Order: sequence, then C-alpha cells, then structure tokens
Amino acid sequence: MSHLQYYSYDGVGKRNVEKYSYSQAVRVGDRIEISGQGGWHPTTGEFQRDVNAQIDQAFANVERTLKDAGGKGWSQVYRVNSYHLPLNDEALEAMVRNFKTYMPDHQPLWTTIGVSRLGEDAMRVEIEVVAHDPEGAKAASSK
Repeated sequence: MSHLQYYSYDGVGKRNVEKYSYSQAVRVGDRIEISGQGGWHPTTGEFQRDVNAQIDQAFANVERTLKDAGGKGWSQVYRVNSYHLPLNDEALEAMVRNFKTYMPDHQPLWTTIGVSRLGEDAMRVEIEVVAHDPEGAKAASSK
C-alpha cells in the first residue's frame, strides 16, 4: 500500500513506528483514519493512573494525530470507536464530556467496547477515529 500517505507524530508516534511497526494515521482519499490513541503523554509515553486523565489525554492525542496528518482535528471526525478497561459509567461520562468539548457542533457515530486488555499494561482507553478532510486531501495530493 505504498501509494497511501502514512503519518506518525514526533515522540510516541515515531517510537511506535520503531517499536511496534505501525503508523498513527493514514490518508485514504478525503479521509484520515487513525490507529487507536491511548492516554499516554505524547513525548514520554507515560500514563497517568486516573481513567479520566487518560481519556482526556487520549482525546488530545487524537487531535494531535489528525493535525499531524494535515487535518483540522475533531471538527472533522464522523466515526469513533473506543475501547475501555473497564467500561463503566465513569469512562462513558468522560467520553461524553470530551465529545461535547471537542465536537460541540456535531455528534459522531460511536461504538464503545469493554475489553480485557489494551496495547500496553497501563492503558485504560484506546480511541480510533475516521475524519472527513476534503481540503486537506487536495493539499496532500499536491505534495
């Protein structure tokens, strides 16, 4: 799939390319699809223990990933999948709070799943999204 444009932001994004052999985002036409973003610090990779703090950081990491791929951020997101350990009312409330903060003008499609394990021991949330970015697609194709 060498014709696709892949992106990984500095810090944890580049580390994950080397350590796990995957990218943070890919452009497919006028879409940006991103791999699951956890609640890690984007430079150090450290996790806070609090679920609310991890969900807040995961939302910020989604924003960082979308912008790194040339998008505008959460305003372009139309699809969200979130994976939680545990999936409880606290996690759902934190997700909804962030939806209202990052996407005050629209409500995306959302599937949420409780899981028994995520990519790293300290992870409590992983969020993947798909965004529609027609303007960015034109700019990216001219590079």
